[in-house]
Amino acid sequence: MVVLFVVLSLSYAEERFAGPKRENKGDNAITPEWPGPGPNGLARTPPMGWMSWERFRCVTDCQRYPDACINENLYKTMADHIASDGYLAAGYTTVSIDDCWENHGGRDSQGRLYPDSERFPSGLKALGDHMHSKGIKFGIYSDCGTKTCGGYPGSLNYEKVDAKTFAEWGVDYLKYDGCYNNEKGFYSGYPDMGTALQATGRNITYSCSWPAYLGSDETSKPWDAMIAAGCNLWRNWDDIDNSWKSLAGIINHWGDYSVALQKASGPGHWNDPDMILCGDDHHGTLISTDQCKCQMSIWSIMAAPLIMSNDLRTVPSAYKAILQNKEVIAVDQDPKGLSGLRISPKGDHEVWARTLGDGSVAVALLNKGSSSAPITAKFSDVKFHFSKAKVRDLWAQKDLSPASDFFTATVPAEGVVMVKLSQ
Repeated sequence: MVVLFVVLSLSYAEERFAGPKRENKGDNAITPEWPGPGPNGLARTPPMGWMSWERFRCVTDCQRYPDACINENLYKTMADHIASDGYLAAGYTTVSIDDCWENHGGRDSQGRLYPDSERFPSGLKALGDHMHSKGIKFGIYSDCGTKTCGGYPGSLNYEKVDAKTFAEWGVDYLKYDGCYNNEKGFYSGYPDMGTALQATGRNITYSCSWPAYLGSDETSKPWDAMIAAGCNLWRNWDDIDNSWKSLAGIINHWGDYSVALQKASGPGHWNDPDMILCGDDHHGTLISTDQCKCQMSIWSIMAAPLIMSNDLRTVPSAYKAILQNKEVIAVDQDPKGLSGLRISPKGDHEVWARTLGDGSVAVALLNKGSSSAPITAKFSDVKFHFSKAKVRDLWAQKDLSPASDFFTATVPAEGVVMVKLSQ
């Protein structure tokens, strides 16, 4: 989650930490001499999993809301469904706690965080052990400020003890928010936690919310500092909400900055446009299956993390099939790690494309309008360097007729057609 503060000037950090640049071999970014431990070698493809925030928020009244409150039963149940309902096999490997899990009153006598004892009576190591027994990774949440966004204890000045605690619990993934800090503080707070995590000796994927607190201009954000801090992914911008309006707004933002975002992304460090809404019944509604395909398609073109936030107990079968479409997931997880771009001008009818490691090109024809429409992708525009192509419909999972020089499809309203062009 993100609470936006007034953004301070970058001049302080640029003056204090300016230094020579070195090439980060094998990645798609340049890492200067910023403070921090450097890359940790994890998340060579975008992380996939499940996270509680969008669907369950900060519900702590387990008497009134026994099936929706933030407690150990919720996370054990979601882990069980990840393992048994085909999600783990499809690549969704992590179940993550978000905010509001802690004892609200503070730390223990040794300065350590600990969970609310009524909602997590077995403790978090036991919860992690339950996930690990099913082959699932254990994710947790903290904040680089004095408090979390929900008002629970933050990790500022406790980075070493908190990282050690998380490692002892068996944590595999940390989402690190940015409330109750400021831009200047991020330049020390995020590297400090990255250093502490790596010092534990445990492989903990590090999700940083740093850029989400720096405004909307993606061209001005300090990606190299985030990579040097050990961040494997970062929340870039606004929180997603369970609506087409919110989803379309994030897609527009990603398209407007896709060139800058492509430069920031690569194996080990990914842009995160926020959680997947497919099957999410928060507010009592579901986005449509066509809208769900739009999100999965654009997230995959952009090499974004695929982190669901839904109630896995009630996800309709049509949405489950979309979430587990292996051909679309394969685009997201392409090992080349080169994120795609919005190729066309911004509008109701757009073309997005991503070059894959085998030389093929994934293309999404996106219709944000209110009626169906034909959309065309020219091979030259999407950087497919051949005049003829085999065409694979990734959502229908079937081969279409070969195409020459361009591909055209009729796209449903607020929907997408996603294909792969290959020789």
